[in-house]
Amino acid sequence: MTPPENPQAPQNEPRPWPDPLLALNQKDFRNALIQLYKSRGLTYRKLEKASADGPERLSSTTIHNALKKDALPSRGFVAAFLHACGLSKPQWAPWLTRWEQLSWQETASSERHPPQDAVLTATDQPVPPAAHASRRTRLPGGRSRLRAIVVTSTALVLVLVVGAGGWVRHQQDRERYKEQHCGTFNPSLVTETGRECTGVTDGSDGAAVFGSDLRPVMTAIGAENRNVIKDDDYVTVAFLTPLTSTDTSNLTIGQYVAELEGAYTAVEEANKKNARPKIRLLVASMGSSQKHWERTVDQLVARRAKDRLVAVAGMGLSQQETIDAARKLSKADLPMVGDLITADGFDATGAVDGKGRIDGLARVALSNKDQLTAISKRLPPGERTAALVSTSVTPNGTRDLYTESLNRGFRTIEHLNKHLDDTSDFKFDPRGGPGAILPTISQNLCNTGKTIDTVYYAARVKYLPDFLDALAKRSCHTQPITVITGSDAAALDPKTEALHDPDAPITVLYASFPSPAQFRSPDNPGRGLYNAFVTAFTSPHHGQQFPQEHLTSSYWGIVAHDAVLTAATALHRAAAHGDPASLPNRYAIRNELYALRNDAIAGASGHFGIDKNGNRTNTHTVATVHRLGQPLPATTERSG
Repeated sequence: MTPPENPQAPQNEPRPWPDPLLALNQKDFRNALIQLYKSRGLTYRKLEKASADGPERLSSTTIHNALKKDALPSRGFVAAFLHACGLSKPQWAPWLTRWEQLSWQETASSERHPPQDAVLTATDQPVPPAAHASRRTRLPGGRSRLRAIVVTSTALVLVLVVGAGGWVRHQQDRERYKEQHCGTFNPSLVTETGRECTGVTDGSDGAAVFGSDLRPVMTAIGAENRNVIKDDDYVTVAFLTPLTSTDTSNLTIGQYVAELEGAYTAVEEANKKNARPKIRLLVASMGSSQKHWERTVDQLVARRAKDRLVAVAGMGLSQQETIDAARKLSKADLPMVGDLITADGFDATGAVDGKGRIDGLARVALSNKDQLTAISKRLPPGERTAALVSTSVTPNGTRDLYTESLNRGFRTIEHLNKHLDDTSDFKFDPRGGPGAILPTISQNLCNTGKTIDTVYYAARVKYLPDFLDALAKRSCHTQPITVITGSDAAALDPKTEALHDPDAPITVLYASFPSPAQFRSPDNPGRGLYNAFVTAFTSPHHGQQFPQEHLTSSYWGIVAHDAVLTAATALHRAAAHGDPASLPNRYAIRNELYALRNDAIAGASGHFGIDKNGNRTNTHTVATVHRLGQPLPATTERSG
């Protein structure tokens, strides 16, 4: 893990309060606290009142004693004091960082140089300073004096040993704490099994807490956030997603890097506009397969007031963990904009699981119904015989709402369901080892007594390469076969070997957003919006650069950008329609979110709006069918 990067004091910048990082000792630090509350026009009484809703209630007496006593105040006092002074949590960072450093220095100093009245005798009893002197003067003769020297020397050795041991334990405790919190002192970050980091950060805890591949975008996020909080006219949007690069059960296949880069690009561009308030971005990682969603979401709910959190974007994949997270955020009245959620009914209606509405939820992705309908219109006319291969659970054993939705779509959408062969319906559980069962399923397609020329694949792209390889090796591999699936297949490598075997013709069809070439085409009415996004994405971000290949290898950067832009559009409208002297709250933003009609959002994927149930409007203009592998074989009328 990368250790935390200490917040640096901005150079040549006027400050409304003293810089705590310049405090050389505890006295300087206390003086900085005094200057802080005085610069805010506060009194002890006002501080006492303002601390009531903070991490710790401070009385006037407590404040007076802490600021006057010749000692470093406690960390809890400092946090409560900063809150009472009106500083937001991001603004606490340099104060608490310096407190940690001074606390460490004080502990080290006291253990290396214990006070004289703490010196131990050979019997481990403290000896007052006067006793040292009187004992020495009363000792008669040289031998007694020698004995005194030996005893004193022994005591000093004991002090050094005890002091050194305490110092080592102190260092060990600090290192242990950092190991548990992703190499940082941020309790919101947690090191999971396999050293995977989960939790919430604003980028000030080090650029590589979630992995070195995210270092450029996390560096940019930290820098942008430091700029945003300077004028105190900002609100916070959290980007909730499964950031991971270690767990083999991960379903995201590394696309999360482009996703976070797209989300950040939307924030940076929004902050450049002449609109208020500015947007601070929190990054919230649920970890591999979203296993740690609950603790991460609980942190976001707890940060609503202190961090001015007004919306959540991203949300993760269409699976049980995401629906649970959405319901918890909805209960906290936080508006949400999903970027990758495609399962039918996974919207404000809550129809996806039938457990009631999810107020505040919107999404910018194409639903599975949008995707499969687009494919059904592109299939050649004629008869075909389709098998169904599906899974309904994630590697966690929880419901995979994306694959469940695909399964329903294949069974209900006109021009698809009529081709299904009831005897060729195969279901597998990924926890049982897809590599073992998929070859068996593929071979079964040759043993049905019918010519299976189509497979409806209602499973994740993670298992698709193994399935295609198994299809290419089945005994009837010379029979052309078309695999139809959902937008998850956009992550499939077009160079996958099984797609290019002339002796085993395989075609893959899926629907998603247009390709980069199609977005840039003169035929695209939103071409200018896409090109502007690419320019913004590839421009320097506080000295960092995002590779353009991230936009050609995945559409996640585009939908993440559009999800955050949707939240930004709603919050800026709420600010414009509200009190100019106040920040928009989450209720006003939720109201505006469902009023974004008539192509109100100028996204990277084109103009669109949000309907009454939180779904993207005008999806037919962007739903695009993509083909991988061999040309799509024609179907013919069959008898019998």
